[in-house]
Amino acid sequence: MPPKASKTVAAKHEEPHGYEFAGPPGAFAISFGLPLVVYIATFLCNDISGCPVPSALSPSTLTIEQLKKDVGWPANGIWGLASWDVSAKVVGYYLLSMVLQRVLPGVEAMGTELASGGRLAYKFNTWSSTMFTLAICAAGTVVQGADFPVWTFIYDNYVQIVTANIIIAYSLATFVYVRSFSVKPGNKGLRELAAGGHSGNMLYDWFIGRELNPRVTIPLLGQFDIKAFCELRPGLMGWMALDFTFLAHQYKTYGFVTDSMLLITSFQTLYVLDSYWMESAILTTMDITTDGFGFMLAFGDLVWVPFTYSLQARYLSVYPLSLGVYGTTGILGVLGLGYYIFRSSNNEKNRFRTDPNDSRVAHLKFLETKSGSKLLISGWWGTARHINYFGDWIQAWAYCLPTGIAGYLVQHSSVAPATGKSFADKSFVFGGPHLHTEVLQGSARGYGMILTYFYVVYFGVLLIHREMRDEEKCLRKYGEDWKRYTKIVKYRIIPGIY
Repeated sequence: MPPKASKTVAAKHEEPHGYEFAGPPGAFAISFGLPLVVYIATFLCNDISGCPVPSALSPSTLTIEQLKKDVGWPANGIWGLASWDVSAKVVGYYLLSMVLQRVLPGVEAMGTELASGGRLAYKFNTWSSTMFTLAICAAGTVVQGADFPVWTFIYDNYVQIVTANIIIAYSLATFVYVRSFSVKPGNKGLRELAAGGHSGNMLYDWFIGRELNPRVTIPLLGQFDIKAFCELRPGLMGWMALDFTFLAHQYKTYGFVTDSMLLITSFQTLYVLDSYWMESAILTTMDITTDGFGFMLAFGDLVWVPFTYSLQARYLSVYPLSLGVYGTTGILGVLGLGYYIFRSSNNEKNRFRTDPNDSRVAHLKFLETKSGSKLLISGWWGTARHINYFGDWIQAWAYCLPTGIAGYLVQHSSVAPATGKSFADKSFVFGGPHLHTEVLQGSARGYGMILTYFYVVYFGVLLIHREMRDEEKCLRKYGEDWKRYTKIVKYRIIPGIY
């Protein structure tokens, strides 16, 4: 069924939009299916029985009771997935981020012009906020080591933290959806509806985001742009915090930190800090300029990114794989190539948009559209229409490769393994004087890759979907000029292939 026309006043000169993500059925599946995926990944890969859990390796003998034991299902059932105390502390983490945005100095920037006229002002200080937070965590770690309460709290309450963030995502999506109906004609307060977010189907609009840039004023803290805040702060900072937690747990358990863990943590920290350093670049991204803020972005920013993107570090915190010099060098090469393509292509585009006469981009060829826009047809952007996505995807491989051929089982025994056995089995032993825990690959070897390499598969699908959305948007915007452009720059993401 095609989208209904909205009766609410929207932006002027609005281009027609259809459903995305398979419409309401897709919105339903994503909204209530992806939270289950996060829980499944959390329970099926753990430090209790294995990754994946033994029950998943023997489906023919699977019983509910054994599965619950293997995954560490809470004794009080579903109620054990949440905690008032943990939820309060998660909310406190959000409040701290808001306070830091408010009190620390920052750079003021104006967003792109809204379809209904005017520009929104933004304050950017995520870099200084992050340095402040990391300095506190670093100082605490120097004093208390791997037992620093932030790291132990996150590790011990991981499931409850997941639940708290899921609840926040649902709550935010509902709040901004209801509040979007207060958007009035005349662009009061520079508020407008997202072009594709007011189809008239309640579920779909709640999911995709009805209002483009919802803002709220909080007593003592002032005004916050909800979408920009969620895009950069709680989720990305949470991703780093989770990685550091797993690094600390590996050290606490085994007394050392592996090269694989250092690579994962360094790569992902670099990615986040790079986003913070280039913070104002989000103002020209599709998330800010086009997409409304609904469950899709709320869940993606606050849950999906931190808890699924840190799966590799979580895996390595239990199975401390060492790569050696050659493995480390190879993975560094993969990351370096991906980052070079990603950053240099984005820099080229941003420089051309900002100052086409810049000596670094003045030589580039372009196709000028009837609307006056200039589309690059040489340099990085002459090789593929979304070449930056290719660099991003190559980097994704560097996040997964450090886990190797993944999979492990956790076995407990009152008898310590014989001398040399752990080395032969490539297993790791820890524990006290009466109980020894051995982590070995065994029959789980290879099956853990379903989880640790999930990111590179998912990210590839995400980038292709994003590229398809970009193509549709540009075709609507540029018309025949875009068709001419695609004949010149033939490849979408991977030069010579796709």
